[in-house]
Amino acid sequence: MKILNVTLAALATAGFAFSAQADITLHGASQFGHGHPFNTSLEAFEKLTMENYKGDEKVKFVIHGNSELGLEKDYVAYMNQGISVDYAVFSPSHASTFSKMVGIMDMPFLYRDIPHQSKVLADKSVMKPLVDDLYKRADILILGYLGGGTRNLIVNKPVRNMAELKDLPIRVMGAPIQTKMFEAMGAAPTVIAYSEVYNAIQTGVIDAAENEAIGIKTMKFYEVGPHIGLTKHTITVRLLGIAGKTFRRLPKDLQDAMVEAGIPAGEAGRQQEINEGAQTLKDMEEKGWLTTYEFQDRDKLLEAVAPVRQEFAKEIGATEFLNFVDSVK
Repeated sequence: MKILNVTLAALATAGFAFSAQADITLHGASQFGHGHPFNTSLEAFEKLTMENYKGDEKVKFVIHGNSELGLEKDYVAYMNQGISVDYAVFSPSHASTFSKMVGIMDMPFLYRDIPHQSKVLADKSVMKPLVDDLYKRADILILGYLGGGTRNLIVNKPVRNMAELKDLPIRVMGAPIQTKMFEAMGAAPTVIAYSEVYNAIQTGVIDAAENEAIGIKTMKFYEVGPHIGLTKHTITVRLLGIAGKTFRRLPKDLQDAMVEAGIPAGEAGRQQEINEGAQTLKDMEEKGWLTTYEFQDRDKLLEAVAPVRQEFAKEIGATEFLNFVDSVK
């Protein structure tokens, strides 16, 4: 990779800010606040990078939480343009507008369980085609992987089987695979911004959404969707990425420090979400905020979505990746 010379003018166009205290200021973004797993990873990324970095420049990290710089789809757009956001946590679905291939990481029913997911994410050679494709098409470099939350249905009425799921108006993320999967499951999916989900359920625009336990608690979705159908359809992956325009303008030793920090920083948030997820759902149920229901027809769900998995992987050039995922024991 060719390292560009760092100049004040170039850095200004890449979203850097300078002060008497820092030579380089990097702006990170998260939809959530301190204590959330995403922010834990951003904080760990700062700490580990500075522990690894031995250069002379003074570096300052500024984390903008609580959607201060917009939503995840905005972060992806900003990083692609090289403005406002230098690094962020975001969903693969939001990056799939640039890289169709990377969207497979958000595909429902991709992983059997958390240990299965851990083995896949740990294999750099298998992840490399996805990393390279996003960097080529969106100019965003993946540094680490978060997630680990198990996503279930959030509904304003009990949904326990295929009959009750049929034609259910449900919010899904913006990637086409999300819509295709939930259509195959028998639901009626629609794309709605994450920030609008609460009001959409409350006003009857939709009857349901889907999310992991920490998201349900943070966004108070249990207030409008207190019935949780345990479909366990997705084990989440979230990406810790940096704008290519930012990364290429950094000193080589700072680049190296970031690359070294990325995987363990992502793992810090991922482990937090894994550890907190089941307990968070249990605590909310014990407080009477929500009621969980085992989904009785999960085998039928797997059968219904199987062709969609294969067709989608073929369409985006990720058949080899999917075959590897399915082969991991």
